[in-house]
Amino acid sequence: MTPHAEFEKMTPSVMKNTEHLVSVKRSYFNILALFLGDEKIETRFLRCLLKWGFQLHLNPEDLKQADVDISNLKFNSIGDKVEKLEAIYHLVYMIYLDEVVEDVELEVATIYAEELGFKANVVSELFKSIATEPYDESGERNVRQEVMDFLKVYEG
Repeated sequence: MTPHAEFEKMTPSVMKNTEHLVSVKRSYFNILALFLGDEKIETRFLRCLLKWGFQLHLNPEDLKQADVDISNLKFNSIGDKVEKLEAIYHLVYMIYLDEVVEDVELEVATIYAEELGFKANVVSELFKSIATEPYDESGERNVRQEVMDFLKVYEG
């Protein structure tokens, strides 16, 4: 299956109530909060953030479900290391799935990763891991387990 087909499979209409999509949207709102917290946001970053919002098919109901008030949106350095890496993983996976990887997307992901306490290279390492995943001999994807395994190798 091509990455684009995988992305189509992951659209909100198909994954409406899945934990994965909720987690991706939560990560998106946190990234949005990080950049909106700056006094001035670069146009290229704003375009990137808007692109991701469109890809996630965000709507007012998503804001309501996530209990998000855009005017009071604040960046949150989420839980433990695994949760933080999982948030980065979701973001990098979303970047990979649309088959159009832009430098600005990787830059935004790197800024987010650094803000969560990781080194900049975690984004490229995750990207390599995700891109080679179709060639791995594994069955069903278990995102949390993939993240925990990656963290062991990354920190090792």
